[in-house]
Amino acid sequence: MKIAFVGKGGSGKTTLSSLFIRHLVAAGAPVVGIDADINQHLGPALGLGDEEAAALPAMGEQLTSIKDYLRGSNPRIASAETMIKTTPPGEGSRLVRVREPNRIYDACARPVELDGGAVRLMVTGPFTDADLGVACYHSKTGAVELYLNHLVDGPDEYVVVDMTAGSDSFASGMFTRFDMTFLVAEPTRKGVSVYRQYKDYARDFGVALKVVGNKIQEPDDIDFLREEVGDDLLVTVGRSDWVRAMEKGRPPRFDELEEANARALGTLRATADATYEQRDWERYTRQMVHFHLKNAESWGNERTGVDLAAQVDPHFVLGESLATPV
Repeated sequence: MKIAFVGKGGSGKTTLSSLFIRHLVAAGAPVVGIDADINQHLGPALGLGDEEAAALPAMGEQLTSIKDYLRGSNPRIASAETMIKTTPPGEGSRLVRVREPNRIYDACARPVELDGGAVRLMVTGPFTDADLGVACYHSKTGAVELYLNHLVDGPDEYVVVDMTAGSDSFASGMFTRFDMTFLVAEPTRKGVSVYRQYKDYARDFGVALKVVGNKIQEPDDIDFLREEVGDDLLVTVGRSDWVRAMEKGRPPRFDELEEANARALGTLRATADATYEQRDWERYTRQMVHFHLKNAESWGNERTGVDLAAQVDPHFVLGESLATPV
């Protein structure tokens, strides 16, 4: 299952991402966590110290290696240099699994020990001074998009992505790569404005979207969100002493999380799991091709000097049957 957490900056999406990852790991599920936000805070939210978080290898710095690994023996992709963030897999491409060992995990993932197990954590890497004026942040998230495009995941295994804030997620086709998108919204006008943007952009692509109300203080907050987002409001999360302790770097055992908040996390998992039965690999592959052709025409062909439309394998459909058993 591929799950995204989105929302405006400061909404609490990183905190909710980390709590959901802890919930899955505590239940024994295999999890890959990815920090794809320009502000890299998922590692600290999972308990890493500042130096440990800063030492995590950046996926953006491994982009050429990632491309070279994923293209495998695909005859339609001549080199890593001609592969862009939207390049879809085809015959001969290497596909990746959540549980397997592979070169991408070796280079980019690090285990983070949590109560009851560990998460494989990957990070895009922060936007640095060297990037100013010469690069956009989406050049780094391209590594995540390629990983998701080549991922063959099954039920009861999870990739959880803490996305960049606001509507920046729509700068590529990555917003269509998820089985479920949880939008974290505060009970404010600004909080629900991001929801409206996301809902409008996502409508034409069949993106499954649910709202998680955060920073709820009184019943009127819930009423406000219900009026603004209707049935898309899935759960609400209120004040948490456990989260306050975690933010100070002293989290209690995860089984001490407040019962109401633990139930909310259980609802998130059940909702995400239910989408698996509706998964449509053919549509997923079509969307990949759609955004690849769009990017190729807009900038990719000029950037690489080749016709990137030729990278599309017209007979290829991504699916679990193609994956090597693990």
